[in-house]
Amino acid sequence: MGAYYHSVVLEKDLCRGCTNCIKKCPTEAIRVQHGKAKIFAEKCIDCGECVKTCPYKAKVAQTDSWDRLADFKYTIAIPAPTLYLQFDCYKYTRQQILGALRNLGFDYVYEVARAAEIVTAASDKYLEEHKETRPIISSACPAVVRLIQVRFPSLIPNIMPIKSPMEVAAMHARKEFCEANNVNPKDVGVFFISPCAAKMTSVKSPIDLEKSNVSGVISIKSVYFKLLKMLAKDKELEIPIAAGHKGVRWSSSGGEAVALKTKNVLSVDGIQNVVHIFEELENDNLTDVDFIEANACTGGCIGGPLTVENVYVAKNRSRRNSEMYPLTVSPVSEDEFYDIAYEKTPEHIDITTLDSDMTVAMQKLQKMNEIYEQLPALDCGACGSPSCKALAEDIVRGKANIEDCIFVLRRRVKNLAQEMMELEGLIPQIMYDTENDIK
Repeated sequence: MGAYYHSVVLEKDLCRGCTNCIKKCPTEAIRVQHGKAKIFAEKCIDCGECVKTCPYKAKVAQTDSWDRLADFKYTIAIPAPTLYLQFDCYKYTRQQILGALRNLGFDYVYEVARAAEIVTAASDKYLEEHKETRPIISSACPAVVRLIQVRFPSLIPNIMPIKSPMEVAAMHARKEFCEANNVNPKDVGVFFISPCAAKMTSVKSPIDLEKSNVSGVISIKSVYFKLLKMLAKDKELEIPIAAGHKGVRWSSSGGEAVALKTKNVLSVDGIQNVVHIFEELENDNLTDVDFIEANACTGGCIGGPLTVENVYVAKNRSRRNSEMYPLTVSPVSEDEFYDIAYEKTPEHIDITTLDSDMTVAMQKLQKMNEIYEQLPALDCGACGSPSCKALAEDIVRGKANIEDCIFVLRRRVKNLAQEMMELEGLIPQIMYDTENDIK
């Protein structure tokens, strides 16, 4: 297995070392050292919080360029439901948006919203057949699944073992297009139109698959103005919708949960809020919930870092869409359930081990606790680490010095100044004694 791919990267030249990002990171994956931020790849979950937080745009979510489409003889677009909500629904219909995607050069378009409806039906079936584990946690958000792997490994058995709507859409789209046109699947590129950085990561380094069904990820930001221009020029091509509002509302927090048959559900959005809920779950304080829908982005996917519209405007458009479109276009059939389960179980990613040798690791842990006792426990972040405990760990790992703490440094400077003053007071007496000794 190759190195883990990260879509969130640092543009070092733009970074001013402001430390805004270190407090927002849910896994303490960022440090500011020598005036520049640094992302620790082993801790990063690609949630995109730092992308949204950085005032200097120094954190960037990488996706595929439009030129990537030229690598394939045929191309398919699978738009996230969030895409529809970037446009005024009274001005442009979903059918027109899908038609505009075709006019941009794609040979086929398949709605991820339809795949969301398929996943909903499969989730209902799983919840009915597997009552031994509660609550079940949605697997739709790859940043949340990665968070569980890194920070909450005890919750791995609670993850819904069903592929994400993106992956299900890619499978169905390629199958339908190839069968209808008698083409080789290897000649077909399937491109997800994404609101989210973590989707790019999940395609390059799948958590639950050996290989992703998606060929590339294009950001909503990069396609939005192309679509707007196309819509303004030509609205004639309209593609019939395959999904109702039931699938589209997955884009907004609570949309997945409300679609399920069980009503004993909990919806949480915003990565810090997700962390708090998972802490409650680990402490056995959430025992009366069957299903948890967790979204890393505030508001759900409509709050993703690769969107263009304000999250609250998009949420209002989702509500209006519910008035304009049916709940479902057609019921999900058994034929649509093929290959929907996880191919492999997510594994725990241990980012806390201080050394591969257990004896050495215990010694380092003791040293880390001793260093922490010397720190003020204010978690101010002025040292470039998100907390005093994180700084103690960085020191033990050889990535920082205790003098990076301004309080420790100030205390040591004060003590040194006091020693110098005391020394200055002794100098006249020493000189006098020396002169007498010479005489």
